Amino acid sequence: MTQNHSSRAHAKLSASGSKRWLACPGSVGLEALFPSDSGSSIFAAEGTAAHELSEIHLAYLFNHIDKKEHTKRLKVATKGQFYSQEMEDHVQTYIDVVVERINEARAKTPDATVLFEERLDFSPWVPEGFGTGDVVIIADGTLEVIDLKYGKGVPVSAEDNSQLRLYGLGAINGFSFLYDVQNVRMTIVQPRLDSVSTEGMTAEELLKWADEVVKPGAELAVSGKGETKAGEHCKFCKAKAVCRVRAFANLELLAHEFKEPELLSLEELAEIRGKIDNLVSWAGDVKDYMLEQAEKHDVRYPGWKLVEGRSNRIYSDKDAVKFTLEQAIKQKHFGQHFKPDSIYKPQELVGITEMEKVVGKKMFGELLSDLVIKPAGKPTLVEEADKRPELSSLASIESEFQGEDIG
Repeated sequence: MTQNHSSRAHAKLSASGSKRWLACPGSVGLEALFPSDSGSSIFAAEGTAAHELSEIHLAYLFNHIDKKEHTKRLKVATKGQFYSQEMEDHVQTYIDVVVERINEARAKTPDATVLFEERLDFSPWVPEGFGTGDVVIIADGTLEVIDLKYGKGVPVSAEDNSQLRLYGLGAINGFSFLYDVQNVRMTIVQPRLDSVSTEGMTAEELLKWADEVVKPGAELAVSGKGETKAGEHCKFCKAKAVCRVRAFANLELLAHEFKEPELLSLEELAEIRGKIDNLVSWAGDVKDYMLEQAEKHDVRYPGWKLVEGRSNRIYSDKDAVKFTLEQAIKQKHFGQHFKPDSIYKPQELVGITEMEKVVGKKMFGELLSDLVIKPAGKPTLVEEADKRPELSSLASIESEFQGEDIG
């Protein structure tokens, strides 16, 4: 089954979000208070492009499309924003793994079934639950689901991966009436990290996990009665910046009871260090959320205001700076008290602060003041006592133009 990757439907309790809603069933109700994502990130868009490219090649390799269709679809893909030879190389690494697994299956079962972009329904355990398997291979006694992860930021393992396990359940649910599935393999290929990982389970073990963990967890999540719990899964939650349970969990570090002697013990440092990363992540999420709400939605926080952030001076035209200084050198301008080579780094001009030191502030001002600009700093949220003037938020600016004739 072929479908547009960017228009894939998403279930309320998605497979990709299962780590979060299984660990924190209360997060489903919290996320419902936030608007749906209006668009994907640049990383998600890049991943979509890689998936589409891999499907084009695999569909042709295994005779799901003919050469004419392959050429047509590949021509469109190569014009995409993210297409590059690097992407082709990484996709080929993924394809090599898929081909190897398919050949392995067909060596045992010549008529093994191979499916690309298959909708997998795991709704017997998760209400309205479904997902899309990149590759599904079904042979005698064995079923394998292979998933491409194109990201390179965080390694993803197939071991104890709830998303892949749900895909495995969906494959069992969809094909067990045709095949005697005894073993299930779930594989993640992350080519940009040169990583291939596989988890193998018996079908019986996977179904037991589904009945004992997934089904009751999903029921709690959709009921609205599930408990909210803080943990590593929080980073994927829409409510991560304003969740009270997460805030309390992180603020426990600040409430650490420091005892005598005045210096912390090794044990206390070890305990604190284990919490710092989560604390820093939470603090960053709060800051980012508050800034976004203030800048884009005109939200005002007591004691805080939106101002222009700090910025650095930059040359408006490096070629003009170079020409101006070279002319000054030729004309012995201001008695020329600097060496000609000192205005350059290897292959480029030195920075503005260094240039002021080299040519002197007076000469710098005389010659280059019109060639130096200081762009507006990014908006930042500061306490009201800060001396910088308050900015209007984007929401305020937009509202000022509503109803005005600007034609």
